[in-house]
Amino acid sequence: MRVVIAEDAAVLRELLSQMLTVRGHEVAASVADADALRAAVTEHRPDVAVVDIRMPPTRTDDGLRAAIDIRREHPATGVLLFSQYVETTYATRLLAQGSAGVGYLLKERVANVAEFTDALGRVAAGGTALDPEVVTQLAGAGRHTEELRALTDRERNVLTLMAEGRSNAAIAQQLHVSAGTVEKHVAAIFAKLDLPVSEDHNRRVLAVIRMLRQGPRG
Repeated sequence: MRVVIAEDAAVLRELLSQMLTVRGHEVAASVADADALRAAVTEHRPDVAVVDIRMPPTRTDDGLRAAIDIRREHPATGVLLFSQYVETTYATRLLAQGSAGVGYLLKERVANVAEFTDALGRVAAGGTALDPEVVTQLAGAGRHTEELRALTDRERNVLTLMAEGRSNAAIAQQLHVSAGTVEKHVAAIFAKLDLPVSEDHNRRVLAVIRMLRQGPRG
């Protein structure tokens, strides 16, 4: 993968760069602010960008706003938000773009190198990689449509695990059911969300976005 890293903490920025380089990935740029992130993505056209939400110049949502710009201007570049906190408003703003190739991990996950790099690979490939805590808070805050209310409790569980980026086999292991049972649940989810077979869209990603992009109540 070709990666751009945007993180204002120099130590963490260097740690991420070394971690990815050792595993054979190309770190095209490693920057400390949102403007430099935009420039680096335009120049290098990476597969994925790792983006801290709170960065200079204002240290509020500069990273998020840059991420939204990147998804709009460079749709082939995946974006993985990286934060110390679960900030549902920020996550739903990114998901509201309706595009695949998005993720949101908490910084504590960097301690598990394999988990982090796997998530980065899924985002680069156009999938989703959402921290379980992010999924829990987003799903709880969303204004569910009628079609989402039609899902059974088990189907909701399966969809939540899909949002984390888990495969059918991993979902089966987590729920202690067979892979065939998970496949049936996934097929039911697609049918209830009116997501027919399509060569142009990843239905798993569309289903996840349908669940999470409703936005918080208010």
